[in-house]
Amino acid sequence: MRWNEQCAVIIPCLNEAASIGSLVRQVRQVLPAVMVVDDGSSDETASDAKLSGAEVIQHPRNLGKGAALATGLRHAHEQGFSWALLMDGDGQHSPEDLPAFFQTAEATDAALVVGNRLSAPGKMPWLRRVVNRWMSRRLSRRAGFALPDSQCGLRLIELRAWAGLSLTTTRFEIESEMLLVFLAAGHGVEFVPIRTIYKSEKSKIHPLFDTVRWFRWWWNWGRSRVPSARSSELTDHSWGGLPRLKHEARAKVE
Repeated sequence: MRWNEQCAVIIPCLNEAASIGSLVRQVRQVLPAVMVVDDGSSDETASDAKLSGAEVIQHPRNLGKGAALATGLRHAHEQGFSWALLMDGDGQHSPEDLPAFFQTAEATDAALVVGNRLSAPGKMPWLRRVVNRWMSRRLSRRAGFALPDSQCGLRLIELRAWAGLSLTTTRFEIESEMLLVFLAAGHGVEFVPIRTIYKSEKSKIHPLFDTVRWFRWWWNWGRSRVPSARSSELTDHSWGGLPRLKHEARAKVE
């Protein structure tokens, strides 16, 4: 597959002027089509991204990460791309890891390939690591499959599969919802180990409001078991015997 022609990169951003220009330039060496969704930033995120070669889509106000991803995915699908690679705008994902996502998609029937930071968490902040593992275990039990890093934002998505699904969350719950919705539809989900670059950036997840919002989504999702999807072998054996798994926003496009 000609990934540089069929895959677009989507980067949702909120006040990422410190990192977005460098990130766009690095990513465009692998995939030339980069779409930055500026989700109501008050800094120079949009102009820096545009100067670095990205197509910029702007929300007039902050609508949330889920809404920004929906805008980007919809735009990429309308432009005729077959796949979309999602990245965070703070520079914590390494472009050097991207080929592993393409290789996994080609070697499997996965419609969703997700990065796994927890295979070697390194300098991941202790609290973030604990919360991520806690959420991933609960999602794994609900899904009936091992989901080792449910909150990683580095993902490769088949757009035809995405277009047939209904994702409703508009903020940080999107990562969790996406996994369960893809699995419920019977699509393959795979994980690949990635490195994560942690600097001094402050997380944009609000410890109270976003936690309450996640629990509300979790409760509303219900306790129905997700149908089977193909699995792959993971090295983490702490998942309780679970099988292992190899909205609409107005936007300005510039």
